[in-house]
Amino acid sequence: MLNPFALFLYLKPIMQDLSETDFRSVFLKASIISFCIYLVFLLFGDLVFQKVFNINFESFRIFGGIVLFSFAYIFIVQGKKAFIQIKGDLHDLASEIALPFMVGAGTISLTVLMSEQLQLWQGVVALVLIMVINYLIIMGLKQMRRTMRSKNFQIAFDKIMELLLRINGFFLGAIGVDMITTGISHLLLAAGRAQP
Repeated sequence: MLNPFALFLYLKPIMQDLSETDFRSVFLKASIISFCIYLVFLLFGDLVFQKVFNINFESFRIFGGIVLFSFAYIFIVQGKKAFIQIKGDLHDLASEIALPFMVGAGTISLTVLMSEQLQLWQGVVALVLIMVINYLIIMGLKQMRRTMRSKNFQIAFDKIMELLLRINGFFLGAIGVDMITTGISHLLLAAGRAQP
């Protein structure tokens, strides 16, 4: 559901600019914001799209695919220049991390599918586990990089991470294209069934 390794790459500039305590606080707030958003979609599922926003879930999937594809293109072309940058208040930074880096079209789609396939308590437990594991992996990777004493090791680690970011862009782009094609095919199937 979440890719902590890609998220670590996106958060790297923030990790360098913030103190350990500030980063932990910001990332914890971003995780809580993300969990709350996931919980809403887990509780209400497709009803959020149909009743509240009055849109077809497949339309959301197609638009989300376009957004993912755009992010992927930026990551492939710009590399580390595409990372999140600190612009203002730390409270704003938590929401900038949560949306769209932790909560995006793909994760919302998966949460809606979880609401259809799991009992509520199973979905909540799964979300808590996902968020805790994601948090621990990010903080573990951060600690691992910080404990590297040699500057050469840190430079090599950063270069590998930048390469992984570009590779992740290809996968993200493929997921985006898949979301677009799946959304279009589901809309076409629904239109075909609606015709007499």
